[in-house]
Amino acid sequence: MARDAGPSPRPSRRRPNGRRGRGDARPAAAQAPPPRRLRSVLSIRSVAGQMFALQVLIVLLLVVAAVVALLIQSRSDRYAAARDRSLAAAQTYAHSPGLVAAMQGPDPSAVLQPSTEAARKAAGVDFIVVADRNGIRYTHPQPEQIGKKFVGTIGPSLRGMVTVEQVNGPLGREYQVVVPVEDARGAVIGIVSSGMKVANVSSAINRQLPVVLGAGTLALGLATAGTALVGRRLLGQTHGLGPEEMTRMYEHHDAVLHAVREGVAIVGGDGRVLLANDEARRLLDLPPDTEGRAVAGLGLAPRTAELLLSGDAVTDEVIPVGERLLAVNTRSTGNGGGPGGSVTTLRDSTELMALAGKAEVAQGRLRLLYDASMAIGTTLDVRRTAEELAGMATREFCDYATVDLAEDVLHGDEPPTLAVGAPVELRRVAVAGARDDSPLYPPGELVRWAGRTPQAEGFVSGSSALVSEPAADAGWRTQDAERTQAVLEFGLASLIAVPLTARGVLMGVASFWRVHDRERFDEDDLSLAEELAARAAVSIDNARRFTREHTMAVTLQHSLLPRALPEQSALVVAHRYLPAQAGVGGDWFDVVPLPGARVALVVGDVVGHGLHAAATMGRLRTAVQNFSTLDLPPDELLGHLDELVSHIDQETDPAEGALAISGATCLYAIYDPTTATCVLAGAGHPPPVLVHPDGRAEFLDVPVGPPLGVGGMPFEATELRLPEGSSLVLYTDGLVEDRTRDIGVGLDLLRAALAHPDRSPDEVCDAVLGALLPARQTDDIAVLVARTRVLDRDRTAEWEVAGVPEAVALARAEATRRLTAWGLDEAVFVTELALSELVTNAIRYATGPIGVRLLYDRTLICEVSDTSSTAPHLRYAVAEDEGGRGLFLVAQLADRWGVRYTAGGKIVWAEQVLHPDAPAG
Repeated sequence: MARDAGPSPRPSRRRPNGRRGRGDARPAAAQAPPPRRLRSVLSIRSVAGQMFALQVLIVLLLVVAAVVALLIQSRSDRYAAARDRSLAAAQTYAHSPGLVAAMQGPDPSAVLQPSTEAARKAAGVDFIVVADRNGIRYTHPQPEQIGKKFVGTIGPSLRGMVTVEQVNGPLGREYQVVVPVEDARGAVIGIVSSGMKVANVSSAINRQLPVVLGAGTLALGLATAGTALVGRRLLGQTHGLGPEEMTRMYEHHDAVLHAVREGVAIVGGDGRVLLANDEARRLLDLPPDTEGRAVAGLGLAPRTAELLLSGDAVTDEVIPVGERLLAVNTRSTGNGGGPGGSVTTLRDSTELMALAGKAEVAQGRLRLLYDASMAIGTTLDVRRTAEELAGMATREFCDYATVDLAEDVLHGDEPPTLAVGAPVELRRVAVAGARDDSPLYPPGELVRWAGRTPQAEGFVSGSSALVSEPAADAGWRTQDAERTQAVLEFGLASLIAVPLTARGVLMGVASFWRVHDRERFDEDDLSLAEELAARAAVSIDNARRFTREHTMAVTLQHSLLPRALPEQSALVVAHRYLPAQAGVGGDWFDVVPLPGARVALVVGDVVGHGLHAAATMGRLRTAVQNFSTLDLPPDELLGHLDELVSHIDQETDPAEGALAISGATCLYAIYDPTTATCVLAGAGHPPPVLVHPDGRAEFLDVPVGPPLGVGGMPFEATELRLPEGSSLVLYTDGLVEDRTRDIGVGLDLLRAALAHPDRSPDEVCDAVLGALLPARQTDDIAVLVARTRVLDRDRTAEWEVAGVPEAVALARAEATRRLTAWGLDEAVFVTELALSELVTNAIRYATGPIGVRLLYDRTLICEVSDTSSTAPHLRYAVAEDEGGRGLFLVAQLADRWGVRYTAGGKIVWAEQVLHPDAPAG
């Protein structure tokens, strides 16, 4: 800064003790640099210090690079050593004599466990494991692991290949090799796996790392010594002055006079201005040639001139200068023996007050955005999220807020793209405000916005709109004239319309209103509204996506569940199915009619939620229906279902992002109304409840099998006799399990809810759900209630037939007599023909006693039993064949026919649908 008049203060070079350096100057070579000054030279702000920091950084980078290279090489050496040693041990043991015979022996573990332990210690590996084709271990260093599933990949080894992999096994992180074990014919009968923990393989890093660290330390020491030498040379050349002292003398005026937002004016003892910085000239409106002129000649206000000239101490005295309010501080310069005069600082309090006001407004807006981020999007419900946006906006930002969304968004879809100027139909989802009698469209109304309104233009273009004067805005007034006039008369004076956009999808419009008593919206309010709407739009879009996925999953799930129960007379069935609130699961139920007037009941639960669980449930339900057509016993059916789940799990490829099945539970029951017996088998499912006719409820003792997909264990069935009029209740675990209560409490509540006589199955379902349904349902719930019926004895005819051809005529005669007594004369011809063919086949091809049974229920069923397990097959007989036409005739005349196996043989049956005029069964 130029100084053209008056004495100008000059910077004086001072030593650290504050005394001027005149007569005490000595030659640089004769003065030893003080340690403090040497540290100043070596500071990071000096050239020497920066060079030292650069050298240290380079050395550290080299050391880090060397250590990383050693670690990488060490890891490679470990893996190679572990792989080679494990491969040698596994292949050697896989081809050892006697291994095949031992694996095919009666107790492989007893023979192989000592041998593998000896081989493991000799080979220096951590484990040698022998397993069968299913991955069940015969040996393991930890005996408790014998009999469990092998951890690793065995598929390639079962095809004769060698697998090398890393797994997290029982011993920790392991590097293992899996090789096949082949018999004399080359067939793979099992696997041998050997491996090591990678941490047990030593490497060269322990020898090389000290060398690298020592070299780095030596380099750092040399860099430190070199930098200290350079620092001493610099101090000698600068006569002992450090860099900070040298730069402080030249930067003092700039730091004080120009780097602060305060005016500084120095007045000498003669009343002339010695110095005035730019801020002081601006605040006091001083001319350019102020320095050197008398204060009295600057045209200042009397009080201002008095403060500059008085020399008295003044602290934060506020004086008006034009349109500003200045805070003035004055101190005398002669109190410490210096030249007379004063130093005055000036601060613009007007701007500070304005800045404080702006800061307070900004802080309020940040607080509003923070509160909005916490309060908006608490649920995955589109309507609730819109209501949270409107409620948050009316707390501080506006007086009234509305949220309009496209109809497609409410159903989880994306709205179509509209042309510019086209009318827009949006559903009013949320309205919030100080009063409830506002003329704004109410919630739930479908609003058709005109093309020129801010709402329509914003929804089409994605741009926000600020309407400071709605009364003068032609676009907004194109909407319903009567309603817009009512809005103006109500006192709504300014509007901001912001489109709700997230991930490129325009979902709706949020409108914010202020009444005429408040300050109208400005551009800053528009930015805040856009930020608020943007945050809410993300939550609305998340809720929309969840709604879409949930709707898809629920639709898929309901399409896979039975839409209507089949007609049957053995049971009176009622059911309830409630999907989870947060996501569908894999629960299912089914009622399957079986031959002989029997009915199968099934409930199941796939572990997990989502589309994958629902799709898996559909596959399992279809499989159960297919297995039921084979008329398998419950335990055998669950065995086939267990194999299917394991097969599905093996087909899942985790690399493609698919989720593996974690398991499933199932309960399968077959009820026979002719004997009032029920055969049940379970796979990890909660036990069913039997409600006796007197209302007593008890949990049935069904053998508990493992969940489906675990494999390795057979299932067991139990047979019970059910009293007529009793109810069998099947359910899934979502009914009795809840986060707020123990499962034992849920079972007790279920028993108490069922212990009431004279309730229909539908009433039982309602009572169970009313007693056990949780407030927050996190899992699917399936309930199946079946009330038993018993077929009247006079509707059943059963007798034995001798194994001679003459017995066929006697069987026909007995059947005719029974049908005539039942009033089924129209069914006599078909029944005689079918019975003749079935009895004839039993006499010709079967052994043992032959039984005939007629069942008159909804249909007429003719059954012929024998002790043979060979089933007849339907075929077409050519012209030269003497036989082969009887079963074909039975299949053509009867509505259904089939074969089911029993513990003592088989039953061949044929079923006829009775004529509508026939007596009801």
